[in-house]
Amino acid sequence: QVQLVESGGGLVQTGESLRLSCVVSGGIFPTHAMGWYRQAPGQQRELLAVITTGGEDGRYADSVKGRFKISRDNAKHTGYLQMNNLTPEDTAVYYCKLENPRSGVSYWGQGTQVTVSS
Repeated sequence: QVQLVESGGGLVQTGESLRLSCVVSGGIFPTHAMGWYRQAPGQQRELLAVITTGGEDGRYADSVKGRFKISRDNAKHTGYLQMNNLTPEDTAVYYCKLENPRSGVSYWGQGTQVTVSS
């Protein structure tokens, strides 16, 4: 059974950093592209970053470009989102998503809360 578990969220102050992790069980991680999303209260879920199966190509939303970095370790079946220079506007629940690049079938984690105080 496929399961995605995010961790690493928490309460930080403006300018600080966090590193989110997404541990994937079920054996599918190396063959699936990965993305990180977030959803703030009352807002739509926002795509932040995506990375290919091999980890060669990361793409970012303008809102996080230069501050966030997506990465993956296929041997550990784990994805990461390094978040630097956080601001209160980054406060949201953060989700990881896996997607099969051929079938489009996707899987979501349960989310981890990130709160940035001013």
